[in-house]
Amino acid sequence: MVKGDPPQDDNLFRSITRSLYATVDTPVTWFREKVVEPNQKKYPWYHRQFRRVPTIDQCYEDDPVCDFEANAQFKRDRAVDSEILSILRMRYEDCMMYEQPDHLTVCKPFWERYKNAEEAWFLKYGDLGAYADARKAFMKQKHRMVWERRNGPLSDQTK
Repeated sequence: MVKGDPPQDDNLFRSITRSLYATVDTPVTWFREKVVEPNQKKYPWYHRQFRRVPTIDQCYEDDPVCDFEANAQFKRDRAVDSEILSILRMRYEDCMMYEQPDHLTVCKPFWERYKNAEEAWFLKYGDLGAYADARKAFMKQKHRMVWERRNGPLSDQTK
């Protein structure tokens, strides 16, 4: 026995259990390492790119799979747009903290960019509630377009 070797186990039950485990585990491990992993596309989880799916207006009414995919796409887009808005807000706040005495003039481009993005976000997602889906957003867009056709652009009315 060499120094560093694990001690010998004389327990018959443990040796049988270990051999049964190896009988089941060895082919599974070999298949995973030799077949599955070489054929997988490697990408970091945080850079996963989803393919664009048809929007809710391109789905048939009796197609629940298309509805589900459109809603998932809508939720991903909403999360991305919310993060963009959050980043723009943080940039403006950082500018205000850094440029403290002159922040009204120096940070004005950041403020305008944030307000434009906020308006665009609200036009698309505002007043939909927590359980918004693609169909509700599409109906909101339709109603807004009808209103704008009759009354002019909404952004002119809010200023």
